[in-house]
Amino acid sequence: MTAHILVIDDEESLRFTLGAFLQDEGYLVTTASSFIEAEGLIQQSFFDLVFLDIQLGQHSGLDLLKDIRAHLANTPVVMITGAPEVSTAAEAVRQGAFDYIPKPIRQETLLRVAQMALKHKAVVDQREHFRAHLTAIFGSVRDGILLVDQRQNILEANQALVNLFGLPDSVVGMSLAQLPQNIRGTFTDIAESTLLTNEPLASQRLEITDPSQKQRILNISAAPCLGDTGNPIGVVLTVRDETRLVTLEKSMKKRQKFEHIVGRSEPVQVMFDLIENLAEVDTTVLIAGESGTGKELVAEALHYRSDRRENTLVKVNCAALPENLLESELFGHVKGSFTGAMKDKSGRFEKAHGGTIFLDEIGDISPALQVRLLRVLQNKEIEKVGGTGTIKVDVRIVAATNQDLMKKVRNKEFREDLYYRLRVVQIPMPPLRKRREDIPLLIEHFVGLYNKRFKRQIQGVDGAAITQMTSYDWPGNIRELQHAVEHAFVMCRGETIGLNHLPPELQDVVEPLSSDVGDKEDDATRIIAALEKSGGNKSKAARLLGMSRRTIYRKMEELGIEDAIGPDQS
Repeated sequence: MTAHILVIDDEESLRFTLGAFLQDEGYLVTTASSFIEAEGLIQQSFFDLVFLDIQLGQHSGLDLLKDIRAHLANTPVVMITGAPEVSTAAEAVRQGAFDYIPKPIRQETLLRVAQMALKHKAVVDQREHFRAHLTAIFGSVRDGILLVDQRQNILEANQALVNLFGLPDSVVGMSLAQLPQNIRGTFTDIAESTLLTNEPLASQRLEITDPSQKQRILNISAAPCLGDTGNPIGVVLTVRDETRLVTLEKSMKKRQKFEHIVGRSEPVQVMFDLIENLAEVDTTVLIAGESGTGKELVAEALHYRSDRRENTLVKVNCAALPENLLESELFGHVKGSFTGAMKDKSGRFEKAHGGTIFLDEIGDISPALQVRLLRVLQNKEIEKVGGTGTIKVDVRIVAATNQDLMKKVRNKEFREDLYYRLRVVQIPMPPLRKRREDIPLLIEHFVGLYNKRFKRQIQGVDGAAITQMTSYDWPGNIRELQHAVEHAFVMCRGETIGLNHLPPELQDVVEPLSSDVGDKEDDATRIIAALEKSGGNKSKAARLLGMSRRTIYRKMEELGIEDAIGPDQS
């Protein structure tokens, strides 16, 4: 398209000369001889470039420059001056002039400046075109979008994000540190992590109270914004409001994921509700369940849903250390309190101050340590090993066990007062065999996890393998299921995991035993069939049935088939 150029000068000879030079190059030229004539043209027409004399009779070209900038914001203006001075040129540029040229004007100078100015306008127009498209996209997307640079200054924010968090319209130019407190920390952490790894960040969940005092459940994800060299120059954060979806799932009792816990069965839905309620109160919680059921994930959910989530979650496996080391690990020690104590050390309780401490396998601690832990629960203070003073700690205690603590209390192996202090509220963890409908969902979750970890493209698990895995009794619970999927990933070289890729103990699983009284006869038949198939080896028969060796002994005794197979071959 031919560029349209306006020449404004009160000298007729100069207007004619400049117009002729520019027309010879193929430009469309319009001229104006006065301030008033030029003002009318500017308001009625569009021009790609303006040449403007700095002195128009009794008027100043700088005043007309202001009008041009107001009506033709992207049109470059080149000032013409008969007496070039630094101060005049600087003022012209300050007010938005692209350049200035002195009289007398040479043809090559005029054409060179015109070409540069029009190239500049093309770049500006393209940038504005992209910005208009970006603004349209930002405005049409219902999710909140936030673009920040490497210094965590906000470059763009769409209206959806502004409305969601009640931010000022002038949010562009602010830093993340200036955002409201309920989102500041999360946004900053996500941006820093994305810039550090140069990798997209998986969605994170955030619960906030919006400006109307309503609880909102948000899903936040991030991706690096890359420059021409491939290096990150910023981060794009996307915020999706999932309040309605979560509320609907909750009302239907069909939430499939809660923090990192996966499941949709009735026992899991009950557990989700219990965790959600407990997260709001700062009470001690005991998580009880078999090994591998996900007790640590529940402790994480309790912490990250609570008001303590900005502080530390400290995890301690009480069964992994001998008593003397565990005591020092929990409460810390002073220098010289025992051999090897070369300096003072802070314990896990001190490190968890303001946050949560998760005491796994709590049933394995010694009687002496039980007394010390009871004192912490009662007085909220600790005493270092070898120390004489006490230290106040503000810590929420979440404990877990795979043992029957009540039985240990009856056997005088666990203090009754400590038991009830720990068990203010108990969260029962259902074993996987009690939530079989979750198995396909968990398999899908682990397939996605290992696809990412191993950089594979496994599409899923075939029907026969799913049936087999659903039939298995999973004595190792979810941990065993996860290892089984990992084993299948190692063995599988195609896109679909089949029966032959599963661990050996899963490949000959028979139908699981029923818990219904009316099916006892069928259960007996299956046990006998498994024992016959294993040659009387009860351990192997238990694996075929997907249960533990202890369970098959109990079932055989209940069903009266102890002597049906002959001597024990296990």
